[in-house]
Amino acid sequence: MSARGVLYVHSAQPALCPHIEWAVAGVLGVPVDLTWTPQPAAPNVLRAQAEWEGRAGIAAAIASSLMGWQRLRFEITEDASAGVDGSRHAYTPTLGAFTAVIGAAGDIMIPEDRLRTAMMMATQGRCVLEDELDKMLGRPWDEELEPFRYAGDGAPVRWLHAAV
Repeated sequence: MSARGVLYVHSAQPALCPHIEWAVAGVLGVPVDLTWTPQPAAPNVLRAQAEWEGRAGIAAAIASSLMGWQRLRFEITEDASAGVDGSRHAYTPTLGAFTAVIGAAGDIMIPEDRLRTAMMMATQGRCVLEDELDKMLGRPWDEELEPFRYAGDGAPVRWLHAAV
C-alpha cells in the first residue's frame, strides 16, 4: 500500500448508497460498507466518509467510477506519496468534475501550460484571469461543497483497505 486519502460522499440519495459502495468496492477490490448518516445541509440525503489505503492513483479511479451520477456530491483526496504527487477530485451536479494535483505541502499545483493559456485568453479578452484562476484552484466547488463539509463535522469515519 503506497497511497492513502479520504473519500467524502457529501450527499447521496438513499437509493444510490449501495451503488456507490459497489463502485468503490470495484476499484478497491474489497467489499465496502460505508456508514451512512443524514446530511443536515440537505433534506432526504445521506453522507459518508471513509479513509482509504491502496495503490497510487486509486483516488482518480474512484472519482471516475462516481462521476456523472446526478444528485451526488463527493470529494476524494490522495495524499502525496514517495515519488507521486497527491490529488483532489470533486464532483457536484451543477459544476461537474474538478481535479487538481496536490503537492507534498498540500498546495494545489497548476501546470505552467494551464497558466499560460489562461493568461493568453485573458489578454485576448476571452476570459477574466481571476475567474480562470479561481476555477483552477477549485473555488466554485469549494463554495458549493462548504455547507456539506461543515454539516459533516464529527461524523463517523471508516477505513477502507484495497486488495493487494
